[in-house]
Amino acid sequence: MTTDTYAEFKDAVNMTASELDKWLRTDESKAVGQKDGGGESVGHDSGRKIVHILHAKKADLTDADEAHMRKVVGYVHRHLAQRPSGDVRETKWRYSLMNWGHDPLKE
Repeated sequence: MTTDTYAEFKDAVNMTASELDKWLRTDESKAVGQKDGGGESVGHDSGRKIVHILHAKKADLTDADEAHMRKVVGYVHRHLAQRPSGDVRETKWRYSLMNWGHDPLKE
């Protein structure tokens, strides 16, 4: 686990494990994102992995966890660059980001 990846992940993910877990149970969370064929969106699946990572001790994280952390950082940075104009409170853009552990309204 590189210190950079861990720090970038902690910077990108601004929701706590409990906030994200609660969010993932909402209809809004389940309604956004690209479905992977099984009915669950890629972002929703990612959110569940992020909750696992946030609960884990840094020393217990696997190579797969680290790879997912890099994927999360990339997604959050790309998505933030596409911020729509106006009020984003109830937008699919915000809901997608929240599935990936980042609430743009918390900044």
